[in-house]
Amino acid sequence: MTPSTFIELDGSTLEGGGQILRNGISLSSLLHKPVSITKIRNGRKPPGLKNQHRVGLELAARITSGELLGATNGSTSIQYTPRSINLPGEFTADSVTAGSVTLLLQVALPLLLFSSSETPGPQSILTLLGGTNATQAPQIDYTKHVFLPFLQAHFGLAEGAVDVEVKRRGYFPKGGGEVVVAVQPLLQGETLKAFSLLERGRVTRIRGIAHYAKLPTSVGKDMVYGAQRALAKAGYGRASAKGTPEEVVVDIRDEREANKVAVAGGSGIVLWAELEGGGVIGGSAVGKKAAEPAAVGEEAAELLIKGLENGGLWMSGCRTR
Repeated sequence: MTPSTFIELDGSTLEGGGQILRNGISLSSLLHKPVSITKIRNGRKPPGLKNQHRVGLELAARITSGELLGATNGSTSIQYTPRSINLPGEFTADSVTAGSVTLLLQVALPLLLFSSSETPGPQSILTLLGGTNATQAPQIDYTKHVFLPFLQAHFGLAEGAVDVEVKRRGYFPKGGGEVVVAVQPLLQGETLKAFSLLERGRVTRIRGIAHYAKLPTSVGKDMVYGAQRALAKAGYGRASAKGTPEEVVVDIRDEREANKVAVAGGSGIVLWAELEGGGVIGGSAVGKKAAEPAAVGEEAAELLIKGLENGGLWMSGCRTR
């Protein structure tokens, strides 16, 4: 294939991170258009592909039986030629490091949702290995409790069409998690519905999950306390320091994972605010060795509050790599 047949994408566009790479590869696959991407992650130090980005590219190439050139760690340019997406299938991707499994899912899910089948068939099975709760990426809990319900509510995705099972937690920085995603492909000619989300409305409820494994029970409780304290200070919750015209229910629970489903000790918290108009604003944080659990909860709450104060309708509450 000659260079002129490739759609060219500048990977330094906007913040110059990995998101334009993931979006470009998914759209290339769905539209059956070869793509050449240069200046990959030009806004990051160091630039170029990291292990998880390369693994995501290789996963897309396997799903589409495509040709991938230049995808080595550190590379700043690749060429990708997708072919047919033949579903259902079984695919595995291993970031090896604590690289986020949810960023791998961002590449693969759009591909697995679309099928050339004319009749209902078996599900595609995607096994993702790596970090379930990593830094600079949506945590798997956000995918389960916010992202997928949002797809169901607004895009018309059938309940159960995408099932996410966390087999093993992989916390930052060790990773080693395992997530199995079962995807029921859409039928040939079937599409997700379009929608408009223009009115924000008031905050109706704030929910959250503080999860941890192989750590004292106080870790979960302190993350919840830190988040509640920061939210109350901003005017959300019954203990509001500012007071709000309409009281917002804050429901954050802590969950301790069984030792057998976690590779190593770790923690994280995911918060989301449900808006009257149907939007969702998120905030999250991952526990770190030197960070007090209450401070981790506060960090997640502050990201959520920032999103609410900026007037957004949808935000994941994290900066991707």
